[in-house]
Parts: sequence; C-alpha cells; structure tokens
Amino acid sequence: MGIVLGIDLGTTNSCMAVVDPSTGQARVLPNREGERTTPSVVGFDASGKVTVGSTAHRQAVLHPRETIFGVKRLIGRRFSDPAVQKLMKLLPYEVVSDPAGNAAVRVHGQVMSPAEVSSHVLRCLKESAEAQLGQPVEGAVITVPAYFDEVQRQETKAAGQRAGLTVHRLINEPTAAMLASRFDESRPENIAVFDLGGGTFDISLLHVEDEVVQVLSTCGDNFLGGDNFDELVVEALRRIFLKQTGVDLTGNPEALWRLKDSAESTKRTLSELDQTSIDLAYLAATPQGPLHLSIPSFSRTLLENLVARELERLRAPCEQALQDAGLTVKDIHRVILVGGMTRMPAVRTRAEQYLGHPGERSVNPDEAVAMGAALEADIVTGTSPEMPKVLLLDVLSRSLGIRTEGGRFSVLIPRNTTIPARETKVFATTFDQQTHVDIEVYQGEAPTVDGNRYLGELQLAGLPAAAAGSVRVAVDFTIDADGILHVTAREPATGRKAEATLRPPTASSP
Repeated sequence: MGIVLGIDLGTTNSCMAVVDPSTGQARVLPNREGERTTPSVVGFDASGKVTVGSTAHRQAVLHPRETIFGVKRLIGRRFSDPAVQKLMKLLPYEVVSDPAGNAAVRVHGQVMSPAEVSSHVLRCLKESAEAQLGQPVEGAVITVPAYFDEVQRQETKAAGQRAGLTVHRLINEPTAAMLASRFDESRPENIAVFDLGGGTFDISLLHVEDEVVQVLSTCGDNFLGGDNFDELVVEALRRIFLKQTGVDLTGNPEALWRLKDSAESTKRTLSELDQTSIDLAYLAATPQGPLHLSIPSFSRTLLENLVARELERLRAPCEQALQDAGLTVKDIHRVILVGGMTRMPAVRTRAEQYLGHPGERSVNPDEAVAMGAALEADIVTGTSPEMPKVLLLDVLSRSLGIRTEGGRFSVLIPRNTTIPARETKVFATTFDQQTHVDIEVYQGEAPTVDGNRYLGELQLAGLPAAAAGSVRVAVDFTIDADGILHVTAREPATGRKAEATLRPPTASSP
C-alpha cells in the first residue's frame, strides 16, 4: 500500500498531513510552492489548462469568471436550494443547474460538478505529496463538516475518487481536530470543539476517557463561515465606493474579486490590529478616467458591527449541541478552537460566551483538522502498529428516515446516534391489493418530509396482493463509519428484497 494522507478539503484553504511511522506523530506536508495550506481555488483557461492554489488565486483578478473558489458550499446541493440562489448572486463565476437539477459551475461552456472542481484540488495535493515523499500516494482520509448530509458526503468521496485516491474514510472535521489536540487520557473530560472555517460552522461535544474519544453530539450551519463575513465587508465597500464615486460595481466581476480579496486581508489584519486602511487603485474605469477606493480608517469595531448578525448565528448550534448531549456549560472542561475564523477576537469571545470557557488553540487552527485526519489514516491502515491507538466513536449529524402516509417523516436512525449503526423497522401496506412499495428516504429533523432533505428511493415489487395492512415490509438502514447509507427493503413472507446505496438525486427527483 502507498502513502495514505490526511486531507482537510476546506472551503477557503486545504491542507494535507501524514504520520511519521517511527514516531506516530502527524506532520503537515507543504505543497509544491512551499505553502503549508493550499488555497481551494481552481483556474481554467480556454486551452483546457488547469491551475490550482495560489497560482489560480493570482489569475482571478484578471479572469474571475474562469476562477472557481468556495465550491465546497455548492457540493451536494440542488440548484433550486435557496442558499444556492442567494450565493450565486455574489459569485463572479457562473453557477448553473446540471441536467439532474444539481448545482454546478460553467466555465468556457463546460458544465462541471462541484465534486469535479474539488477533485483538482485533491489531485494537486496528491501530486505535491508524491513529489515530496518520493512515494506513491494511494489514498486518503478526507474530512467533512460534521453537519454535512448524506449527499454531500458521497459527493466529497466522489471528488477523492476522481483525483485517483482511495478514500479510506470520511471523518468529521471537529472530530479530526480533537484527535490532533493533546488530551489527558488518565482522566475523563468533556471537550467542545468549536470549528468556524471559510464556509461552514460545526460544534461537536466529545467525551474522552481511556483512549476512547466518543462524540456525544454535533450541530452546525453549512452556510456560516468566513465567506459570509467577507460578503458583508464586500457589500460595505461597494456601498462606500458608490457613495464616493456614484459608480455601482454590481455586475463588475473583476472589481468584485478585488473587493473580496481586500475584504479577506482586511479581516485578517483586524484580527491583530484595531484599525487599518483600504486603498484600491484603478478599481473602475470611466470616460473621465480611472476611479479609486480609499478608506483611511476601517476599524475592528466597524467590522464587528457589520458581522454582528453572523456572530449571533453561532449561538443556536452551540445551545442545540449542549441540549442533545445532555450537558450544560458547567459540564465542559475544555473548548478547542479550530478554523481560520477563530483568529477573529469577536469569534473567540462568542465561543467563550456560549460554551463557558476560553478557547484553546494548542494546534494551528488551519492545520489541526488535516493532522487529525492523518492520525485517523494511520489508525485505519495500521501503518504504525506499535503506537497506541485511539478508539473513535463518531455520530450521525442528522436523523435518517422514510416517508410514510400523509407525508410524515418516520425516523429510523436519530441524529447523534453513534456510527456505524443499523436499524430495522417494519411497515405495513396502506391500500388493498398493493403489489409494490416505493421507499423514499430523507434526512433532517422536520416532522414532515417537506422540511427535510430528499436522498433517494428504492422500490420493492412483487408483493402478494392482499388487504391493506396485511403485508409487512421490513426496512433496514445501515450507515457506515463514513456516514454513507445503505437501505434494504424486505418482505419476510416471500423473501423478496430490494436494496440500494443511495446516490445524489436525479433529474426526476422532487
């Protein structure tokens, strides 16, 4: 077997790590440009050439329509999703519907899935690691936001496979960060991992005792991250420029990219300083000459006021995770901060406010997730058999169930169930002479299927024609350690069976 990497496939940046078999310690591998993290940016030119990382990021100022960033926020989503509709208005590149109704991007007339775009990032990491280690990279453990649903997980796995990787496991990002952090195995602890990255927010509560890491609960928001903060700053800069010059930059992708780039750097600077200045020369051109944006003072207070609503959105997932775990803030022993956005002082303040403890950053927040993934890769593959291993018990982030009469949602496996898991329920036919059943599978917490995520369906045919309620069908859900669902429907009397590993919805799906 070749090398198995730990990969944090991030919204803004990605990172890879590997375990040294002689020490059992994880270390980050730089990319070919010597960077410890790689921007999750993919550039395309008319000839078909693909660039990834900082090279692609640099081309975006001139070719924003051909430069794809933040695609993780689109992965596994329907084009009609209101969040996608809102997001696409803020992106300089084109977001379209593929033939199946899923969100995709179009560059130079070619429609590509988010998984295909992400595969270029993963392939770049794989090739960089092979060049550095002098050995082939066979596979990876790839991290995903804890609150990713079934389809998003499968699409992430598909991205890895497209990149030529065997995906040995998907692991939740907060759980990976926990593995990378130091903890005292001699005493039981309840640890909160607060993970705010570029595109997603996750909060996981874990219990650690005797080399066993058990996730008690997880919650989050798949559309809350640094990108939201950047968008609010971009909108503020656009309004300021409009007031200063009378020119609206809406619809000018080159200018909007420069505003986004400035928003990111301003946000980083204000994590260290109380104020900064913004100067963007030649931001727009008019018949009277070029126009510039100049803001002599942009303060941390102004930034915090702009993003106050996003900061408040961090509260509800924390409270829900505590409730699901049956804990209060007094039961928490430590809070670990992960993700680049936890460098922002206001974010750290909110984490302490909501979880009752100052946040720790014992591992670089940009690298902790990849290092934890590398440690899990070492455990999964048994690369360092002489090293002590941690038993990881992760959980299902959202309930899984099926549609029943009247559009109700019948849960088979509730959220925060330890995985792998298996559950079987028996249902009866609902009308006379029924010879088949269509089993529609959903994921979510709403009492009716209309409020949940449709995952797919399977049909069990050939049932004996009989009175309503007299034919029984056993529905079995098996979910593996990656959070991938396998469904089986069986009629016990005849032994007829139908089964499927659910895939992303097709064009005919609701």
